[in-house]
Amino acid sequence: MTMTEFSPAFKTRHLSPALGTEIIGVDLREDLDDEVFGEILQAWHDNLILLLRDQQLEEDDQVRFAERFGPLATIHTPQFVRSHPAVMLISNIREDGKPIGALPDGEMQFHSDQCYKERPAMGSMLYALEVPSLGGNTLFANAYKAYEALPDSVKRRLEGRKALHAYDYDTGATKRDSRNLDGAPCYAHPAVRTHPATGRKALYVNRLMTVQIEGLPPDESDELLEMLFEHQENPEFIYEHIWRPGDLLMWDNRCTLHARTDFSADERRMLRRVTILGEKPA
Repeated sequence: MTMTEFSPAFKTRHLSPALGTEIIGVDLREDLDDEVFGEILQAWHDNLILLLRDQQLEEDDQVRFAERFGPLATIHTPQFVRSHPAVMLISNIREDGKPIGALPDGEMQFHSDQCYKERPAMGSMLYALEVPSLGGNTLFANAYKAYEALPDSVKRRLEGRKALHAYDYDTGATKRDSRNLDGAPCYAHPAVRTHPATGRKALYVNRLMTVQIEGLPPDESDELLEMLFEHQENPEFIYEHIWRPGDLLMWDNRCTLHARTDFSADERRMLRRVTILGEKPA
């Protein structure tokens, strides 16, 4: 991986050919001036995910940095909130037999955060507190590259189409096993969305939450979606992040997907998540 000079304030190092860059030389406990933050923002738009290692962050530090990108989304599971309403624990640690955090166990399929809402998350930010010795890695897929690599015939099939996304908190939080949408929050967005800052097009469907392409017969929709899922999960579009305590990683939900690998239930895993509110996809 090459390291390049991006600013007098920090250096960057590419994480993979697919996407991602590491910001080196920034302590997020300190206030960032507008020039430095502007360069961090540009690095995010250029690389889709940002990693800052060896951070020593309290909740307030993480919130302050996240708020530079935009308003924060309120957590819908208040039982996993410790103090700030936009900060949630992702953890398999249990107290009195109950998880202290959301999404506690095992593998999680590829998805884009809150795509089932009218205004999905613009960005998400995870800070690693405790990680298992093996597994629990996060996979990130580049949705720009996935769209750009589609055959022109498939691009034409998707043009002007919307995809319906749904999320079942109770039975489909990590893997989707059925198409039962009764009571599940859902919303339809363009199957190909345009990023408001970069103007680039991204494939906006995912295996965990996308249930149909509107306007197509069910069999045709299912066949097309399965092809798109397999296509966007091609290893050439993916970076796999192996967590270390002190990692702060943020990704752009408008042009990436992410998934989680399995890990032992006997090892502790705890990360702190902040989600940044986005705009309605177009």
